[in-house]
Amino acid sequence: MKTIGILGGMSAASTQLYYAELCRLTREKLGGLHSPQLLIRSLDFAEIEALQVKGQWAEAGEILNREAKALEKGGADLLILATNTMHKLADQMMTGVEIPLLHIADATAKAITSVGLHNPGLMATAFTMEQSFYTDRLVQAGLAPVLPNDADRAETHRIIYEELCKDIVTDDSRTAYVAITNRVKDAGADCLILGCTEVGMLLDQGNVDMPVFDTTLIHCAAALDMALE
Repeated sequence: MKTIGILGGMSAASTQLYYAELCRLTREKLGGLHSPQLLIRSLDFAEIEALQVKGQWAEAGEILNREAKALEKGGADLLILATNTMHKLADQMMTGVEIPLLHIADATAKAITSVGLHNPGLMATAFTMEQSFYTDRLVQAGLAPVLPNDADRAETHRIIYEELCKDIVTDDSRTAYVAITNRVKDAGADCLILGCTEVGMLLDQGNVDMPVFDTTLIHCAAALDMALE
């Protein structure tokens, strides 16, 4: 089994989900006492979030690049970045790094196209929904993403940063998210991407009335497949 390097902490809540899911999948695939071989570098999200707010993406990219190199030096055979939003900096992060990065948008697009769907709704941070670094990769894969309206994008983003990243889960926010998914479906979506690694704390196939693609779960499954090749 190859060693998966996880660059996380953005937020800590999502990184915990990655660890738990990779352990679960490994037990399911290999049985017995098997567990995944991992290296985890968890950053202080307060520092990263402050750079996001100031638009200092290059500075954040320097941090990710430094940590990716550290994971490679530590023995990782492949890398996953345990956050959708920070894939904005994937190219800068991988400068001078020789091991592969499994891009979360590519893994998600492959999962959607493999079942013949084409118009995924996208619920994520405002950065991921409104900038092109993520949606462009979906389009390149043959998909036509459907975004929430302005007010719904703002509310989706607020709940992520003010609640989910702090491990706060409320019934009111779950109800708000379900209502947003219904409006996205009415706008033409044939499935839904949980495009922030924390969104799955509120939404899943049990409360969404169309196929759900949870990027955290998809990313973990694809990473384990790479590690077992």
